[in-house]
Amino acid sequence: MERLPGFRDFYPEPLPHPDVWSADIRQHIFEKWRATACRYGFREYDGPPLEPLELFTTKSGEEIVGQLYNFTDKGERAVSLRPEMTPTLARMVAAHERNYKKPIKWFAIPQLFRYERQQKGRLREHFQFNADLIGESDPAADAELIALLIDTLRAFGLTSEDFVIRLSSRNAWYDFFKQGGGDMAHEYAFYQIIDKLEREAPEHSDQKLRAIGFSLEAVNQFIEKGEPTVELKTILDNLTARGLRDFVKIDYKVIRGLAYYTGVVFEAFDRKGEFRAIAGGGRYDNLVKLISGDKVNLPALGFGMGDVVLTELLRARGRLPKFDSPMDVFVLIEDEALRSISLKLIHDLRAAGYAVEYPLTPAKPDKQFKRAMDLKVAHTARMDNDAYVRIRNLKTREEVVTGLADTANHLS
Repeated sequence: MERLPGFRDFYPEPLPHPDVWSADIRQHIFEKWRATACRYGFREYDGPPLEPLELFTTKSGEEIVGQLYNFTDKGERAVSLRPEMTPTLARMVAAHERNYKKPIKWFAIPQLFRYERQQKGRLREHFQFNADLIGESDPAADAELIALLIDTLRAFGLTSEDFVIRLSSRNAWYDFFKQGGGDMAHEYAFYQIIDKLEREAPEHSDQKLRAIGFSLEAVNQFIEKGEPTVELKTILDNLTARGLRDFVKIDYKVIRGLAYYTGVVFEAFDRKGEFRAIAGGGRYDNLVKLISGDKVNLPALGFGMGDVVLTELLRARGRLPKFDSPMDVFVLIEDEALRSISLKLIHDLRAAGYAVEYPLTPAKPDKQFKRAMDLKVAHTARMDNDAYVRIRNLKTREEVVTGLADTANHLS
């Protein structure tokens, strides 16, 4: 029986095969995501992995259905596995925003699902760090969220030589489009062309642009000029004050293809250009209003960072730690007559916060010691009798004999 295409098995290290994923790396990433978000005052939330299909078509249109794991459930409801978290967040905020002081700063680590063609850095499921700030329209909120993104990547040991945040603005492109005499009926199509500039042949992009009254030459001149708008300048000044200016650059090639973005947008890329975008996000000031049926109107912004590209980048840059066994102590049971009192010792040490392993069944002393060495524990311990414990530090080879009740204190 094999797993479905585009899905992953997560095994403990050491991995049995290069085609499987590491549960230890996943946990390492989750811990860094959570710790950094909490330092910024973000609170964790979650929602159901299965939502009404309408939640996603309301936000993205009927065309998104081809990318979803959707079906009709036993209650004859049209439902879908969540392909992204933002619509769920908008629904939750719209339902209970009066119970929370603004701005709302929330994060989540959902598993997301999309039925689409697999490619490097993109599977049919992935875990994603979502951070969103709701209820504040000032550019200071954008700067705060971008600073969180930067510090999250820095938490993995990455530096300004490893990644850059490419900062842009839908407002700047809207002004360019309007001043160029663009027909508002073609506005979203224009944004889609800009979003694909780096992935399509120049002549193809130019042909599409000319069909709606623009040229690739004019677009490229605007991009190369790269003059920041007032809001972008405010954000850059804010990040400069934090000492984070080296991590950011203005790049109008970034526009984000999703229709719901309304202002500042940004993407994180590795400096060498070897991978897909590490993260991306921006302002979506109209989404809560849309999801709530015009009942709640709150400005909002957020970003998402997937675990697939991040794992590939950390591995390529040598930023992953060694994942050794987390065991602290191996309790040797060389005399079966002392097994009962040894179980008492094991339970007490675990209650004190130590990770403890021991032989479940009778085994020769040398086999037990080999198991302890394989686990790379810091100490072994064994009962000398019903009252005393012999502790050995495997690094220094020092031994100490202590009373049963004092064992945890001697280990610390």
